[in-house]
This record gives sequence, structure tokens and C-alpha cells, in this order.
Amino acid sequence: MRYYIADSHFFHRNLLDKMDCRGFESVEEMNEYMLNKWNNKVRDNDEVIILGDISLGTAEETSELLNKLNGRLFLIKGNHDRFLDKPEYGLERFEWVKDYAELSDNKRKVVVCHYPICCYNLQYRVDEEGNPKSYMLYGHIHNTDDEKLLNEYILKTRSYEKIGPDNQKHNIPCNMINCFCMFSDYEPLTLDEWIENDKKRRLEISL
Repeated sequence: MRYYIADSHFFHRNLLDKMDCRGFESVEEMNEYMLNKWNNKVRDNDEVIILGDISLGTAEETSELLNKLNGRLFLIKGNHDRFLDKPEYGLERFEWVKDYAELSDNKRKVVVCHYPICCYNLQYRVDEEGNPKSYMLYGHIHNTDDEKLLNEYILKTRSYEKIGPDNQKHNIPCNMINCFCMFSDYEPLTLDEWIENDKKRRLEISL
């Protein structure tokens, strides 16, 4: 099984009462809650694609944390993953560390980057049943005004039509999903789970 998650920000004390306002009494409580949510879902052989900003802790703190997390870990670098720059930190816990990647997930392309990419590879492609062939998964902007602006862009893009291979008009796909950890109550999700999560969230936004 493969899961995705973004912006856990383990050890990031300021997010308790600023920006995210996560509401935990302490960073220790937040770390424990996120660790339990992760390990209750992920098994040792599962893959977890981390879309950046997993930890703001020191190299030592982060190394200890990563050894407690279940799964095979793959890291898309975020702007706050400063432990990577520490010479004493080893990358052994990660299968790979990249700035950007294109993956295959059940015959669908998944473009992964810490930062949202509005025009991503194969954005317009759909299968014979009209289902998207490509998804763009991102993090970085949490649930800020930037996310609200991006939601407006996504909805606007989807309202446009183009002529498809069948010479019929189709709405332009724009399947960008913010995998911000708070949207899933800090639980890594599969691609299909994120798709459903995103649909429900957009429905709530429109109400």
C-alpha cells in the first residue's frame, strides 16, 4: 500500500497557536498524536511519500522520530526540512530524497512536489471513461489564503472546455490535491483516499 502526507511539522512549536493553530497543549503532545495516527494506519512494508516539511527538529530528534515511524519512507524535500543540511544526519531511513518526482499509482501518473504546480504533466489526459490519468499532489501552503486562491484557480480551470480526441467538448481536468496533514487528521492516506477527502472538502467549501 502507498500513502501520501504533507507538512507534518514534527517539533514545530509555533504551529500550536500560530498559522495552523493545531490546538495541542505542547509539541510533545502533538508529536505523540501524529506518531500514533501514522503507525495505526501504516504497516512496515507500506510506502509513505512525504511531501515535505516532516520535521523542524534537530538532526538527532528527527532521526529518532523517523525510526519510530512505520513504513518505507520517501521524502520530497520541503523548505523546512533543515535536518537534511546537518552533516551528522544520515539519509538511511529514506528510500530516496528528491525535489520532484513522477510516480505511477494504479495506472495513474502522480506528480509530487512540496510546492503546488498549476500546469503539471499530463494534466489534460483522461481515460476512455473520462477519469483523470494524472494527479498533482502538493503541500507547503497548509490551509492558508494561498490555498483558497489555488482552490479558485482549480475551479476556474475546471470550468473551461476543450475539444477532446473524440471531437467533443470536455471540461479541463485540474486534479491538484493538497495533502496537508490536518485535512486528514494527521493520517497518511492513499491516492484514492485523498481524492475522496478532496471531494468532500471542496463540497464543504462550496456550501
